[in-house]
Amino acid sequence: MFFAAKWLAISGLLLFALGTATLAGLFWHYGSDPDLPSIDSLRNYEPDQVKRVVTPEGKLIGELFDQRRSVVGFSELPKALVDAFVSAEDKGFWTHEGIDYIGMLRAALINIRSGKKKQGASTITQQVVKNLLLTRARTFKRKFQEIILARRLEKELSKEEILMLYANVIFFGHGRYGVQEAARYYFGKEVSDINIGEAALLAGLPKGPNLYSPRKPKNYQRSKDRQTYVLQEMANNGYITPEEAQKWVDLPIKVVADSAPEVGLAPEFVEVAKAELEKVVDEGDFSATGLTVVTSVDLKIQALARKALRDNLREYDKRKGYGRPFKTIKKNKVALELVRMAKKVPKSGLKSGKVYHALVLEVFDADNELVVNLGGYKASVVLGGVADKRFNYGNQQPSERFKRGSVIRVMKGVDGSSSPKHSEKEVVFASGPEGAVVVIDPSTRRVLAMIGGYDAKLAGYNRATMAERQAGSTFKPFVYAAAIDSGDFSAASIINDAPEVYDLWKPDNYKRGVFTGPVRLRHALNKSINTVAIRVAHDIGPARVAQLAQALGIKSDLPDGLSLALGSGEVTPLELTNAFASIAAGGKYAPPWIVQAIGENKIESPEGKSVLRPEVAHIVRDMMRTVMTQGTGAKASKLKLQLAGKTGTSNSARDAWFVGMSPELVVGVWVGFDDFRRPLGSREGGSRTALPVFITIMKELGKRSSRFKAPPGVIEVKIDKKTGLLAPEGATDTAYNEVFLEGTVPTEFAPMIGDVAADDAILDQYGDFDDPSTGAE
Repeated sequence: MFFAAKWLAISGLLLFALGTATLAGLFWHYGSDPDLPSIDSLRNYEPDQVKRVVTPEGKLIGELFDQRRSVVGFSELPKALVDAFVSAEDKGFWTHEGIDYIGMLRAALINIRSGKKKQGASTITQQVVKNLLLTRARTFKRKFQEIILARRLEKELSKEEILMLYANVIFFGHGRYGVQEAARYYFGKEVSDINIGEAALLAGLPKGPNLYSPRKPKNYQRSKDRQTYVLQEMANNGYITPEEAQKWVDLPIKVVADSAPEVGLAPEFVEVAKAELEKVVDEGDFSATGLTVVTSVDLKIQALARKALRDNLREYDKRKGYGRPFKTIKKNKVALELVRMAKKVPKSGLKSGKVYHALVLEVFDADNELVVNLGGYKASVVLGGVADKRFNYGNQQPSERFKRGSVIRVMKGVDGSSSPKHSEKEVVFASGPEGAVVVIDPSTRRVLAMIGGYDAKLAGYNRATMAERQAGSTFKPFVYAAAIDSGDFSAASIINDAPEVYDLWKPDNYKRGVFTGPVRLRHALNKSINTVAIRVAHDIGPARVAQLAQALGIKSDLPDGLSLALGSGEVTPLELTNAFASIAAGGKYAPPWIVQAIGENKIESPEGKSVLRPEVAHIVRDMMRTVMTQGTGAKASKLKLQLAGKTGTSNSARDAWFVGMSPELVVGVWVGFDDFRRPLGSREGGSRTALPVFITIMKELGKRSSRFKAPPGVIEVKIDKKTGLLAPEGATDTAYNEVFLEGTVPTEFAPMIGDVAADDAILDQYGDFDDPSTGAE
């Protein structure tokens, strides 16, 4: 008996020694792993934090983050929250050295008895290691490494530092990481302001955020039970009295409504803020983590500009029949129409991005669906989606919008995007054109509004800053500015509007084959005459024009040929609008001011640099005033404001522009299809398709009392309309007041020829649109 006991004891000791040696070997093996993470990174841990994007008044318009987290220091953690965490997660936190060996043994025994994992024993220190240094894989290797690193961490950092890391890294559900974002999300307050009951609720969440979240009604009782457990543990550990615990147990859980920023207020500014943050981080100026970015947006003007653009695009859709029938086919003509449609459909199937005509065969209100025929190609259009909201903003039933025989424009749909019930194939409405709007204060270059498209959800494409499109005739003011600045031309210079060939290129006017003969520069800009702009660019050299345009704010590369004068260069709405702002500011260039502060780093309004003489800028600005009263922008004259501006339409009407200004604001508008291929259609151009947005905005923001002021060096004299010479004494209808640079005023008088009708009475032969002009200047 004694012998057996002796061997049993020896065997036990041997087994214990072997187990100890095995454990020691495992700890040595995993501890010496060269791939074992270092805890050095935790000494200066700077996790990614939420970057808040706000207006100048501090209104939140967006948040940028990979994980929604805002870091707080240990001193900002209320004592109740610290006590709650320790009570809920790690009662021995303040005394152990990173590992709770007794707890591990107790958990192991409980799990063995139950046959499944019912209790864990990870300390707060281990959880920090697991979340920041290791993967979440459940392997022996990771567990050994977790223990090794937890002990090392306890030697390197204080308990307060470890708890601070835990409080900032842990997940609390609903995309919130760290106690600050959790407190804001659940209680609408800073973590430093939470009470004992709220602290107990937060401390109970890390065990199972989705299980215990009080946001979900079905979770309320579980959440309350978990909070109660934490409060009772706080009392058991002596952190609060049992009476205090019961007080908070008896109170219901109260969470605030979700206070997420309003999506869609100004996503364009959020995108720019994101780019600026990435830039400062790349340049190494400072860490961008957890910063607040102040943007220049004026939300009132932003909302006004967005509504103006949307309403204008909807009007275009209505005119051209996008998202609605553009014609109806009678029963006896259906067969013939389908034959015509069939010729447009390739045998291989529909091509992506191409627009087809489709005949409506059936309308299903209950299923929100149309069955259409493209000419032997039967498909369905599923209505009611996000894209359809643009076309059906009145929320009409399908049968109120379409009927049998309606012809609509469609495109190939995205496979699997929806599930039609009445056809195997699906098509979608052909997309309408897009647009962009920029509103700038020329005195400071503050960008007050920036609209990147119809939809507030940009999907990474802000047309205001990224769409590079041909400027068309909106580029002509730069041509005339360079010409007047040369001293060889004035607003009254006479240039022959006639056909001419330049290196085998024979440019034409907007109204093809229509030429007027000798005209003044002011009249040429007013009527947007192409041949005159090209002659002037030819005389002064296109390089001079390009140089000035880029000095004023055009940053895109420009062509070096004469086509530059007609706006063949591609520009973004922001840079074109800012270049006009340089003219509005008297020839001073400054970059657009969109970001006003990043964290504590304030970014002041940029100082202007004079790149064009103020007297030249004033003359060009004055020439553009005539555009607004008698030319292609005359629709805006009903506003009774002093305005200047220029319309523009690119080749085949693929782009429609208007950029206009008052003394206080510059507004740029672009409209066109994203695919660069589709024209806007007949009778569409700058005046009809873009100008209405400007008019809507200026109707609200324009000041009737404001006037453009002439700087020193500008002389106003009365000249003869036909010759550009000084008007003879007594001239009335044949004369008008013109502005000149000092030293460029004509010295000769025009002959007295009596009351001759003005040479300017030419109706809409050179404009960018189909409206007649209002007559003579």
